[in-house]
Amino acid sequence: MQIYTYSEARQKLAFVLDQAENLGKVLIRRKDGRTFALIPEDVSLSPLDVPTIKANISTKELIEIIREGRER
Repeated sequence: MQIYTYSEARQKLAFVLDQAENLGKVLIRRKDGRTFALIPEDVSLSPLDVPTIKANISTKELIEIIREGRER
């Protein structure tokens, strides 16, 4: 875990954010001694967020395939 002063963190903000992402946590210490943790937020993806595919199929053909699958 890395500790930065407030001034260092302010001057190198992009680097400090990268460090937090890579290490999981970075501490920033103020002059008065208080310490704050910078922790990256978890990105939750939707289970419906799936990559697309390229297919040479018409809408009519796709509907036929779906209907056949439903009949089974």
